Amino acid sequence: MFIVGCDYHPGFQQIACVETDTGALSGTALGHPEQAEQFYRELHQRNVSARVGMDSRGHSRRFERLLHELGYELWIGDPAEIQTRRVRKQKTDRQDAQLLLRLLLENRFPRIWIPDAENRDLRQRLWHRHRRVQMRTRVMNQLHVVPLNEGCGARRRCGGRPVARNWSRSHWLRGPADGGRTCSTYPTN
Repeated sequence: MFIVGCDYHPGFQQIACVETDTGALSGTALGHPEQAEQFYRELHQRNVSARVGMDSRGHSRRFERLLHELGYELWIGDPAEIQTRRVRKQKTDRQDAQLLLRLLLENRFPRIWIPDAENRDLRQRLWHRHRRVQMRTRVMNQLHVVPLNEGCGARRRCGGRPVARNWSRSHWLRGPADGGRTCSTYPTN
């Protein structure tokens, strides 16, 4: 099994890894996303299982999908907790990757819960629906105020008929050309 400490950036990764069977320790910089993908796919072709640990900073959805597709275990840690466990003040990407690896090996990695892809998609759809309902409410409130601004109150008569509490959008949007009635106070040509 490979245990990988990964200091992830969208453009590159600095990794420190150890193979638990042999104890071989290695570290490298993966210069671009394609190189990182090639590295993990080569591990997969050798039928090696892996656990990858990284902190939760950055935009890593593509990387998370890749590891999920390959069947690797991804542990995402709390960056504040990881920072408190750093001994030296000097900070480099290589040292960050080594720190993540050390925490993984010592079972002190501050793992946090991250929703899986299905849960994340469901949350995104719910958020989108919530925003659409908010937009609809804003539009309905604006349409409700239009006749009130034209002097057609809720208890007055507008255009020969009483105005309902729930003002009909189609009544207001239709003009005299298509048979609709307009408010008598609203100027028409």
